[in-house]
Amino acid sequence: MKEQYAVFIDRFQKRLHEIFHSESNIDELSLQRGLPDEVWRGIMDLNPLSVAIPDQFGGRGAQVRECLGILSAASYESLPLSLTFGINIALFLEPLAKYGHADIQQGIFDRFLKDRAMGGLMITEPAYGSDALNMRTSYTELADGFKLEGQKHWQGLTGMADFWIVAARKKSAEGDLARDVEFFVTDNSKKEQHIPVENYFNNLGLYMIPYGLNTIDLTVPTNHKLQQYSTGIKMMLDILHRSRLQFPGMGMGFIQRMLDESLAHCTQRKVGPNTLIHVDSVQYQLSRIQAAYTLCSGMCAWSSSMSGIDQDLATEGLQANSMKALVTDLMQESAQIAVQLAGSSGYKLDHVAGRGIVDSRPFQIFEGSNEMLYTQIAEIVTKQMKKSKESHLGNFLASYVSTSQVTDRFKKHFDISISGVNLVQRQLVVLGKAIARLVCLQYVQNMVDKGFRQDLFDQAAKHVEMDVKALLSDFIDFNDASPIVEYQESSSWADFI
Repeated sequence: MKEQYAVFIDRFQKRLHEIFHSESNIDELSLQRGLPDEVWRGIMDLNPLSVAIPDQFGGRGAQVRECLGILSAASYESLPLSLTFGINIALFLEPLAKYGHADIQQGIFDRFLKDRAMGGLMITEPAYGSDALNMRTSYTELADGFKLEGQKHWQGLTGMADFWIVAARKKSAEGDLARDVEFFVTDNSKKEQHIPVENYFNNLGLYMIPYGLNTIDLTVPTNHKLQQYSTGIKMMLDILHRSRLQFPGMGMGFIQRMLDESLAHCTQRKVGPNTLIHVDSVQYQLSRIQAAYTLCSGMCAWSSSMSGIDQDLATEGLQANSMKALVTDLMQESAQIAVQLAGSSGYKLDHVAGRGIVDSRPFQIFEGSNEMLYTQIAEIVTKQMKKSKESHLGNFLASYVSTSQVTDRFKKHFDISISGVNLVQRQLVVLGKAIARLVCLQYVQNMVDKGFRQDLFDQAAKHVEMDVKALLSDFIDFNDASPIVEYQESSSWADFI
């Protein structure tokens, strides 16, 4: 009989705390590359990845709520651990459950449930970062399978994962590559499918997770190709959007940890006759982290309702991009504030906040840089405005399903007409940031309707309004400065004394 989720997650949280704070020291472990085998065994013996495996294969059912719960519980203790789980869940197990061939699913899921296996996704290439559609990794059809060749880099769990899903484009007899993308499952334990590591990178943070450069030169059987329902590009969008919609799970525990640590420090630390929490600017900073906690809570609730593997998320770019970009910005800001409040002690790699700055920073870059995602958000909205023949931004957002419930309090700020205006990218980025905040605040409003705390919503709304005002000011009166590449002549200060 399957263990009740409340019991399962409580047991996981308590055991994780024991492993990191009693049996070992997470502050010391965070300075090492990787984790000791005994620590990994202690964590994986809890079978955390069972949450992403469907019932019929012996897992807990691949319920989004449970997946986000595991990610959140892990990120409260260790953001790299949560990302490790996130890679396995969103970039391997869920795609395998949805698109994998029936012949291979049970055997691979058994390896995860019984042998502590791990898996990841290979898309990014050295010359084609976010430009995935121009990847050069190719495949050719054989009589009984496929031959894959190319290079991949910056894949989380490089050299550590037992299984990979590898993206490639079909190569014609003339050597041309098809526009569409296909995905193939590889098993590193089999010689003909093994992916060697050319070299490992000295990643700035996330020490627990190895990254590096891989050479792809392997063959896989026919049934290792993921089965698409329409096109490979739509399958890739479905996979990536589902992954982005699970970022709030990784953000949730991390932001709550920054909030709890900061509240504890500020209520105990004395400055003169009072504690830090009595200082006005400190109250403001704490409320910023708390607003991030509230917004992330809304994202988790909404994602749980709409991002399961039974859903097609290929067209959910607005919601996926809004969640991923905003929550990762909030993670970085929360860590920065926590370090500031902690003072000099926070500026240590073995302090949870100092470590948090470095570990949360790449979240704003991988799986689509935030500037790119905010641009796409703005483009989605402006295209729909043109389609509906509405040029007034405020009027459109007031009727737009993703923002209509919260637009009233922001109407005066969005009193903007974009008819006949050619927006430059820096305008699209700030517009995307503003829209993402409304989208995510509406997620919180949906929770308030079900009993979520009104005071937390009101507090978050104040910060969203402040951010929106500043962003839209930049949108209307944007800075058009450009870099001066040949700047050296007549620019040395020593010549002007």
